Amino acid sequence: MNLNKDTSADAALGEASRTTARVVLIAAAAAIGGFLFGFDTAVINGAVDAVRAGFGLGVAQIGFAVSCALLGSALGAWYAGPLADRMGRVRTMQVAALFLLLSALGAGLAHNVWQLAIWRVVGGIGVGMASVIAPAYIAEVSPANVRGRLGSMQQLAIVLGIFVALLSDAWLASTAGGESRVLWLGLEAWRWMFLVASVPALIYGVLVLGVPESPRYLVARGRLPEAKIVLAKVLDMHSDASLDAKISDIAHSLRAEYRPSLRDLRGPKGGLLPIVWVGILLSVFQQFVGINVIFYYSKTLWHSVGFSDADSFTISVATSILNVLVTLVAIALVDRIGRKPLLLIGSAGMTVTLGMMAWCFSQAAGSGAALSLPAPWNIVALVAANAYVVCFGLSWGPMVWVLLGEMFPNSIRAIALAVAAAAQWVANFAITSTFPWLAEVGLSFAYGLYALFAFLSLLFVMKAVRETRGIELEDMRA
Repeated sequence: MNLNKDTSADAALGEASRTTARVVLIAAAAAIGGFLFGFDTAVINGAVDAVRAGFGLGVAQIGFAVSCALLGSALGAWYAGPLADRMGRVRTMQVAALFLLLSALGAGLAHNVWQLAIWRVVGGIGVGMASVIAPAYIAEVSPANVRGRLGSMQQLAIVLGIFVALLSDAWLASTAGGESRVLWLGLEAWRWMFLVASVPALIYGVLVLGVPESPRYLVARGRLPEAKIVLAKVLDMHSDASLDAKISDIAHSLRAEYRPSLRDLRGPKGGLLPIVWVGILLSVFQQFVGINVIFYYSKTLWHSVGFSDADSFTISVATSILNVLVTLVAIALVDRIGRKPLLLIGSAGMTVTLGMMAWCFSQAAGSGAALSLPAPWNIVALVAANAYVVCFGLSWGPMVWVLLGEMFPNSIRAIALAVAAAAQWVANFAITSTFPWLAEVGLSFAYGLYALFAFLSLLFVMKAVRETRGIELEDMRA
């Protein structure tokens, strides 16, 4: 008798392990959209100087060339929610992959800065769509006990994309002898930096063909038999009673007629629901602390303060590796410590490290291209910058995506996430496009401003953000 019990327990454990592995693979396939998010937004880092020199651009023009993709991302994020509610999560991911593929080819073959900008915007639309759909999809197919870790895969994929983009940029520039030098087929190295993004875009498009549709989308569309099949696979449910109960819970959390729109985000007294404002402000603060300045302009920044061109590439790649490692730590901690404590730790750490960077750059001599940061301040600034990346990667990087994927009620999740992600991209554009101008004013002022936003983010989390660890999606309230 005991032997039978042990055998049954072992079988159940084995089935649960297979179910968890299946969900991880499904989430990983969806998170490749995050990889492309990181790759497409960071690849410009290695090409900034070459594009500026090749097209004869000024400060404002290069700022726009770097950040214009973010406008496309805001557009893609805005429409991704309604599109996902009409077409489904999986089909929307496929459309995003197509936009990313076309952008990689178009940007690499652009003949002038306007063509480059147009194709960067096209890619931005794909990135924006992926930034909305991936976290929503992962949250909707994940069991509550591992949802935080699986949701963090989005940020892990983003930082891996940043790392691979910077590593690819460094290798291509080194192989050609400089990013402006001709590499293969008569094309300069900076063009190949964009062209190689077509490879992960193709992989993404192929892999998402094999993932199941979100069970919550299927229930909303009345496709209950398909929803049962998916739930049985991802939640280890096999009895009809438990499947029916789960589908009933999902259906109860959805509106009778599933046609969410912006009107659904309004509260009873007018204006947006409080939970939507929390999502918007999480997105805005994630960008206003200035993280993408490090990843979009780091090579140019470190070169300007005394490091060689090769060393600047190496530092940028090393920083991206550090970002990957701390994201892995965050994934290990998110379902143990919770989302809110990690955000608080990150905000406090970023306030201190950004303040240190502001102090270091107050010791600089010159400005703009003539900026010089003498020893030991250049080393202190480098340490502070990487400590800042650690604080961000442990907290605001992955936690915001986890929260955005799970904090909204089922009935408005896709559309609310779209609004929050669109706000994130607009904030990203504001920070990225203004940094060249702020750098001309003074890097001490720029990093001091980001430190202020980090401190404000600490107050915001303390007052407005609630913990979602272990709460079922059907129990989320507006």
